[in-house]
This record gives sequence, C-alpha cells and structure tokens, in this order.
Amino acid sequence: MDRPEPAAALAALLALMARLRDPESGCPWDRAQDLRTIAPYTIEEAYEVRDAIERDDAPKLREELGDLLFQVVFHARMAEERGWFDFADVAAGIHAKLVRRHPHVFGAGAPRAEEPQGASGGLARNESGTPLNEAEQSLQWDEIKARERAASGAPDRSTLADVPQGLPALLRASKLGRRAARVGFDWQRPEEVRAKVLEELGELDAALAASGGVADAHGVEEFGDVLFALVNWSRHLGLDAEEALRRASDKFERRFRRMERLAGGRGLAPAALGAEAWDALWREAKASD
Repeated sequence: MDRPEPAAALAALLALMARLRDPESGCPWDRAQDLRTIAPYTIEEAYEVRDAIERDDAPKLREELGDLLFQVVFHARMAEERGWFDFADVAAGIHAKLVRRHPHVFGAGAPRAEEPQGASGGLARNESGTPLNEAEQSLQWDEIKARERAASGAPDRSTLADVPQGLPALLRASKLGRRAARVGFDWQRPEEVRAKVLEELGELDAALAASGGVADAHGVEEFGDVLFALVNWSRHLGLDAEEALRRASDKFERRFRRMERLAGGRGLAPAALGAEAWDALWREAKASD
C-alpha cells in the first residue's frame, strides 16, 4: 500500500475531527466534550508516548503519537468552533516560534511571522566567534523567550512567569529553581544544597516532634521543603529528579514483583508474610536484580 502524503493524511484527520464534532451527524460523546474535559486525556496520551519510548516499542510509539496528535486536532477544532483559532494557526505559530528561537540555524535575516519587536537577532556565535555549543544555545533560547514575554505586554513580568502549575510537582520545582537561578538566586555549589537538604530534614523532624509524630499541616509543609531542596540538589548535580524517581519506582516494582514470584513459588501468601520474611525476600530479590 502506498504511504499517504503528510498533507493529505493531516487533511483527512482534520476532516474526520470536523465530522465527529458535527452538531447534527457527529458522535454524541465527541460533541459533548470541551477543552477542559479533554485536557486530562491529552496529558495521559503524552505519558503513554513516553512509555512507548522507554519500551523501545516502535509500533506502539506510532500509535501513541497518533493518539497525541488527535488530542491536538481535537483542541484546535474546539477552539475553531469558539472563533479563537484553527489548526493552521497552531501549526503556523509553532513554525514561526521555532524559526525565531533558532537564529543560530536560520540567521537574523530569516523570515519570521508575527515576530515580536526585538525578539530576533544575531546570536549565532559566542564572544569568541565560534558556533554556540549546546549550553550556549539553551541560554540563548531562554534569552529569546524572556524578550518575547517582555514584548508581549503580558501583565506577569516575573522571572517565574509561564511555569505551569499543572506540571508534575518534581518537574515544576526544577523549572522554578532554574528560573530563579537565571537572576542569581541560587546556591553556588552542590555541597551547599546538600546542607540545605539536611537543614530541611532537621526542620521536618522538629515539626513531627512538636505534633507527636503526626504529620499536621506544618509537617506537610516541611516535608514539601525537603522535596524541593532535593530537587534543587539534583539540578546542581546535573540530574533530572523526575527521571531519577521514575527509575527508582521502576526498580522497586521490578524487585517487588520478583518477591511475589519467589513467595508464590514457595507456596507463601504475600498477605500472610511477616516483616522478617519480607526482609529476607527483599534481600534475595535485590541480590538477583
């Protein structure tokens, strides 16, 4: 079978979405949705894309990318129905933004649609005249984004503007820390952040002691401070806290499943095991990991 042309395949998908949302002949479920009800599915599909990537499952990745693309098409269709914008506006907007934010690729003279005044320009090389490395390109990206925010006239001019509250908590904490570091509000060395982690642990211990070992509102706050400090420590160590915790969770799941298999092979019911038996199984599973 001939492979479809990208433009034709996308046009067919957009037409299908319009049919699903048709007020007379569309799907009742699709017609009943709005931007807010679909948003959770969009997040779920993004995670399923990542899962397929982690599994190196190419057929599943193709399927999940299609599901994620459908979410974009769905949102764009609902926005078009409100008279806000359509899918073409979305595609043109991201094209213009990527050109604008890559002057080291396209140059200062490349055509840019809807470019904010002063957002472009001549950052393709560093002070020594050599091409930008990855770190310098990342810094340039942040500088261009900051100019765009300033040029947009948005009321929120904070360094922390545009960090979404809906991000996973570890990812949001990391982004907030990086944003604050841009203006110098940061530790200088990883050892200093480690000391902050220990300080926050001490404050958590004090809060728990004051509440008789029960995590009241103050204890929850102090526990959050510990997590926030750990995320910043990971940033200074060059680690991704979200990725580190995900790997730890995967490791725990792998070892726990191994313990279940060991217990089942010996005729033991997991729910009936005591602490010592679980500890022995854990050490055995860990040794074979």
